Amino acid sequence: MRSILVLNAKGGCGKTTLATNIASFYAMQGLKVTLADFDPQHSSLDWLAARPDGRPLITGLAAAEEALRVGSDCDCLIMDAPAAVHGRGITELVRRAQSVIMPVLPSPIDIRAAAHFIEELLVVGKVSRRETRVAVVANRVRENTLIYQTLERFLKRLDIPLVATLRDTQNYIRAAERGLGIFELAPSLAEPDLQQWKPLTRWLNSKRALPE
Repeated sequence: MRSILVLNAKGGCGKTTLATNIASFYAMQGLKVTLADFDPQHSSLDWLAARPDGRPLITGLAAAEEALRVGSDCDCLIMDAPAAVHGRGITELVRRAQSVIMPVLPSPIDIRAAAHFIEELLVVGKVSRRETRVAVVANRVRENTLIYQTLERFLKRLDIPLVATLRDTQNYIRAAERGLGIFELAPSLAEPDLQQWKPLTRWLNSKRALPE
């Protein structure tokens, strides 16, 4: 079973957007997907509740309230982590994951918070032993801005790959309101976003995203 955790202690950085879109991506490939929502606000489960009938099935799990029990037929487990998780909470989440995706926003506050959180994440046993692989996604980006250039320089200095840069667009809001992923919108509307997702999905499907 493939297991992917979307994690950042900073709230509002787009964890749920990434988690739901990754779940949608794999469901569109015909895989049996479970979306485990560890956030007490249940944003991922709310997205699932809005999902129309007839779309590829994604099973939801309220992991903030119940034990994480995944069916033996599950091909892909996507975990949406809560905000403000630290210490043992990080360790407990990471131990379930082969891959961790960390979204970071282009703002001074988010960059400073990411620097502190990455320091904490890199000393987690499974990460330090490379039994869980970590990658960063620059999220809600306007590329021709000074703050994005600052974020890009910061991320490129890290010993963690920057695998994708996702633009700031209303397409994610349009999709989320309907319980859909970016991959389920009309290609004529979402083509720039589909192109930006390709490096991320390639990384997720590569050996680089799996434990050594």
